[in-house]
Amino acid sequence: MTFDRDEHIHIVGVGGAGMSGVARLLLGRGCVVSGSDMNDSPTLEALREAGATITIGHDSTNGAGATTVLWSPAVSTDHVELEAARVAGARLMTRSMLMATLGTLYDVVGLTGTHGKTTATSMMAHVMAAAGRDAGRLLGTDVRGVGANGEAGSTGQLVVEVDESYGTFATLHPAALGLLNVEADHLDHYGDLESLEGAFVALVERTAGPVVVWNDDPGAARVASRTARRVRTVGRLGGDWLVTDEELSRDGARFTVTGPTTLSIVLAVTGAHNVANAAVVAVLALELGIAAEAVAAGLRAFTGAPRRFERHGQWRGMDVIEDYAHLPGEIAATIACARDLGYQRIACVFQPHRVTRTLSVGDDFAPAFDGADVVVVTELYTAGEANPTGVTGERVASPLRQRRDGVHFAPSFTQAITVLSSVDADALLVLGAGDIGTIINDLPGRTS
Repeated sequence: MTFDRDEHIHIVGVGGAGMSGVARLLLGRGCVVSGSDMNDSPTLEALREAGATITIGHDSTNGAGATTVLWSPAVSTDHVELEAARVAGARLMTRSMLMATLGTLYDVVGLTGTHGKTTATSMMAHVMAAAGRDAGRLLGTDVRGVGANGEAGSTGQLVVEVDESYGTFATLHPAALGLLNVEADHLDHYGDLESLEGAFVALVERTAGPVVVWNDDPGAARVASRTARRVRTVGRLGGDWLVTDEELSRDGARFTVTGPTTLSIVLAVTGAHNVANAAVVAVLALELGIAAEAVAAGLRAFTGAPRRFERHGQWRGMDVIEDYAHLPGEIAATIACARDLGYQRIACVFQPHRVTRTLSVGDDFAPAFDGADVVVVTELYTAGEANPTGVTGERVASPLRQRRDGVHFAPSFTQAITVLSSVDADALLVLGAGDIGTIINDLPGRTS
């Protein structure tokens, strides 16, 4: 399987962020791309403009004649279009198989970890652009200032957001890899943290070229210690490369990374977590032979990924900031970032994401909110998962309430706004990976 020109590829659930990028990459390779989804969207309209044939609604006739069929993780394996493809003799390619195939077609430069992947991959796309390398890319969101979330490129290199969920990276052989962090997630698939870390160890050992690890993250450090191969480490606390002279402001950040050479980096985004992301990207790019000037210029040009500490004006005297954070480590980092920027009282509204994650992480969400003054937990976003035990957002709110004051469970967004209307704070963090961001437009009197 080489995804040759004029080969017909059909994608079920093509509107999903990851699959829309795949569609764009395949279109760039000259493939004939068709796709289907339940609801129309600007993403699908953009794919039509790029040359894909998109159908709204699902039917056994969609994708007729396709030689290969791909599907979003949200699509069940007994989906009517997948059943029709089986009968027709088309090849059904899982996400793991897709990644493995891309690894044979490109030199994959991967950024991975349980969080921060989108940001770091976007940073690397900027670095490649600054270096004049027409590398391809595949990630979950468009890259501001560079282009769409999927692009074939012309150099044979492909910058990829390497996803660990449900074994997606299990057969990928990258050419180079940056490992940001590892914390408990997707344990419904991996079983326990040790097995999840083992999967990252295997990924590191399958990587042909340089591997760079953020040494300050305990999970990433354990992965590095378990691998038999040489890796490069970078961190504030020590490693082959050292981060020093770190300065954060509400408008950006700056730091120095020192190893075999010294590089000063200025960012247009802020937060200690973004310094960590940028440090891994910088060292990996240097290991790949990209000039230091291009590394610095590319990172300086990065202005942020959507829903990553993204400001949305003010409401009731509070700066409204949206962030995709949905794991304890991400939540703690986002709150810490707000504290570092001088916010004195921080209110959070958090939407738990997925039934399996809410059940497996459970009590561990509570310490992540220690830096906040008020926490409002909404009903969870199931992401289409079954909920046989009827778990609710109260599963997150209850251990929080036992730990500290200022915790509220407000199932609906309307109820959450009512609670927040009496809160005194100077920052409102809107946290979660579901549709919690829509609450921002419903804040009465918000100014942009």
